[in-house]
Amino acid sequence: MNLTSPYLITDMTQETFHCEEELNLESGESLPGFEISYTTQGHLTPKKDNVIWILHALTGDANVHEWWSGLVGEDKFFDPTKYFIVCANLLGSCYGSTQPLSDNPKTGKPYYYDFPNLSTRDMAKAFDRLRQHLGIQQIDTIIGGSLGGQVALEWSYNLQEQVKKTIIVASNAKTSPWTIGFNEAQRMAIESDSTWGQNSPDAGKKGLEAARAIGMLSYRHQDIFHASQAETEEKTDHFRVSSYLRYQGQKLSNRFNALSYWVLTKAMDSHDLGRGRGGTAKALSAIKAKVLSIGINTDLLFTKEESQFISKNVPNGTYREISSIYGHDAFLVENEQLNYILTSFYLENND
Repeated sequence: MNLTSPYLITDMTQETFHCEEELNLESGESLPGFEISYTTQGHLTPKKDNVIWILHALTGDANVHEWWSGLVGEDKFFDPTKYFIVCANLLGSCYGSTQPLSDNPKTGKPYYYDFPNLSTRDMAKAFDRLRQHLGIQQIDTIIGGSLGGQVALEWSYNLQEQVKKTIIVASNAKTSPWTIGFNEAQRMAIESDSTWGQNSPDAGKKGLEAARAIGMLSYRHQDIFHASQAETEEKTDHFRVSSYLRYQGQKLSNRFNALSYWVLTKAMDSHDLGRGRGGTAKALSAIKAKVLSIGINTDLLFTKEESQFISKNVPNGTYREISSIYGHDAFLVENEQLNYILTSFYLENND
């Protein structure tokens, strides 16, 4: 434990931000108000210059100390005795923020399929409302992976000098046709569920299981499947990988809902930092923060070349790479490599 720090408030608090102000969306639609569930750990310094804001991936939540325990916690890289750590649930997600199962203030009933389309830009705008609510003027570091990295990049563009460092992990500046294709296949699986279209929290539940199985094929590399799911005996059916994918599908459908999954994958598809800004390269060139872009050598979903594109086109960019057989999910697994990369980046930037 860091006993030398004067900021030893390390307990996590979980709260909900209620925004009564209308949120105008890129689609031309709007939310009359919204809620965001968020957690904080640590304590702000008198100068309020120690804020670390972490953005979760597609089906993540605000409990960053659980899903990124290798990086966040006492004596970890992001130590709450040193930093004030914020992690908020994405708008549209079903872990406490406004989402399709939330009540529509105009009808008093759940939105269901009337929930508006969201973009990563909309999500960044919602987070900025929370930042203002918390009285935070300057963010030391914004860090996010996958969908969280996309939102982080959008937010960094908008914040300009108000963020010092931006770390984009296994993500990109514009969603590729390849990734959109994977997402569309998953939504087709949800649509094929006979319950899809019903006004029920469980609508599309079985379809979501199939969608998750499709998703897992993009989150992992074939090498990790060979290493963990290879058969030890000759057989013609009931393969280990089949059981694994079915288990992963059931696991997600028991903790998530298909409507939120639909909304969030659509938001991922929408991601284009350069939309209305003269293209991705030009938009990246306008980012003021020092940017660390981290790619993964075996990532099939967000390729390392997409990460390299970010670092090459921002004014102050650095690229580093994780070597792993895990594929896209390596950013949640390879904590030792991530710690080394982050330590080097902070030392290079005198932090």
